[in-house]
Amino acid sequence: MDITLVIKAIAAATVSPIINAVQRHKTVIEIKEKLGINSAQPPEKFDDVYVHALVEYGFDKPELELNLRFLDNQKVRKVFSKAFSKQPLDFNHQEWNPLRDEAQKAKIDISQVQEFHQAFVNVAKRSINPGQLITNVELQEHLNQFTEPTEQSLYPDDFKALIEEKTKAFCGRVFVFKEFDDFLKKHTKGYFTLIGDAGMGKSAIAAQSVSKYKAICYFNIRAEGRNTPEQFLQSIRHQLINRYQLQNAENDNLPTLLTKVNEKLTVDEPLVIVVDALDEVEQPGSGNLLDLPKNLPDKIYFLLTRRRYAQSEKRLLTEEVPEQQLDLTANKYEIWNRKDVTEYISTFINDEQEHPGLKAWIQKRNIQPPYFIEQVAQKSENNFMYLYYVLPSIARGDYQDLSLEELPEKLQGYYEQHWTQMGMETPDKRTNAIILCVLVEVGKPISCESIARITSRDEYDVLELLNKWLEFLRKQKQNQEDHYSIYHQSFTDFLRSQPTLKREKKNNNIDWQEIQRLISDSNDQLWTSLKSGEDEDE
Repeated sequence: MDITLVIKAIAAATVSPIINAVQRHKTVIEIKEKLGINSAQPPEKFDDVYVHALVEYGFDKPELELNLRFLDNQKVRKVFSKAFSKQPLDFNHQEWNPLRDEAQKAKIDISQVQEFHQAFVNVAKRSINPGQLITNVELQEHLNQFTEPTEQSLYPDDFKALIEEKTKAFCGRVFVFKEFDDFLKKHTKGYFTLIGDAGMGKSAIAAQSVSKYKAICYFNIRAEGRNTPEQFLQSIRHQLINRYQLQNAENDNLPTLLTKVNEKLTVDEPLVIVVDALDEVEQPGSGNLLDLPKNLPDKIYFLLTRRRYAQSEKRLLTEEVPEQQLDLTANKYEIWNRKDVTEYISTFINDEQEHPGLKAWIQKRNIQPPYFIEQVAQKSENNFMYLYYVLPSIARGDYQDLSLEELPEKLQGYYEQHWTQMGMETPDKRTNAIILCVLVEVGKPISCESIARITSRDEYDVLELLNKWLEFLRKQKQNQEDHYSIYHQSFTDFLRSQPTLKREKKNNNIDWQEIQRLISDSNDQLWTSLKSGEDEDE
């Protein structure tokens, strides 16, 4: 496709001396779409950057057709590439003389070529993998605040492990990204909210979005005690300051930060901020959750996720900011959800190196893979958390005595079946249940030693139980010691709903107030011990 003709045809019809930022934004996107370029994703290779730069340089200069044809010439591209790889920033350096010579032969104004060079540098700053494109050390030093060598380096340390885990086996969800891409094209800013039930893959989509859109991000995790407005702002502020080298921003609120970022963004460089699990936020009052701004600057987009909620419980008030919701539970998405679930199961079966036991289980029962996939998808009710637990359990051999028909129904059924298999309904398992309840009530990562102290159990016994329930827990290092928390909110919900774990004490049931009292007494004893130690030191 002739790039020059596309730019000339579209730009000439829309550009005027009084074009505003919105019109400019839409025109650039229209040209890139015509050329088959995805505006939502930064370019990766030299040729991609070059085409992006041609559009951004030439869209408002349709009368300079000769310049565009000169710059789009393959020979000129090669000369430009060679000079750029050796001296990217200083256009006046002798390395650029061959390009000057070519421009002189073609009777092209060298100042226009220099302007294109600047457009190319601006696009290169947004390159997904500048290490492949920009090899000059000087450019890396000057533009480090705009570029990162790898996708993973974009992830904040607090959420790097989570994002890598969630994206490791990610597949499907094309319809979600299509709707969000359309939202980005249609609006110059806005809030896009993904809604769904527990286990439908909202966090995985959020994690994939961080990778796909080079997004700033925050994942609310109630089980780890990371779910307050103060923590959110601190994390987002740190990420924005580091990425955009914001000055004097250490105490800025979110609206001020976003205004400063907006001044750093180029015409075709949106910023996406992903915020996962708004339903897990702990925040009193009736204002916007996480104090999200009612107004947004242009080119700033939020991608939010949360569970379903009543409209009366909505806590996102905006003023003339575009909003859109995508409810994964809506009937119109059922066929797409089922397609993604079956694709996930199929991928899992075929990964024999990682999960060899699953295919063996299927073959031993003379089940055809398509039938297995359809039946398990039906049992899952399109719930990825169900698959996350059940498929590895089959592969490990946990269901050797069960038929396909006897596999648990729905995520709740899986929890109930595992609860029974662990003998948690028997009287002697009461103290084991208390350990799990402590994890729920503490609501943040806690060490094995602390659990043992709270429950008056031997530390070895506590560790043994935690290992039996490890698939439901997240284990992480803190101060060189293992700490444990509940992996998914749906398991916390299950524990709170168990008949033997009622909030009112009856027979051998567990009283949740008793759990709270054990935690409180343990904290008091620890404080007394620490205070006594201080007094002795004195």
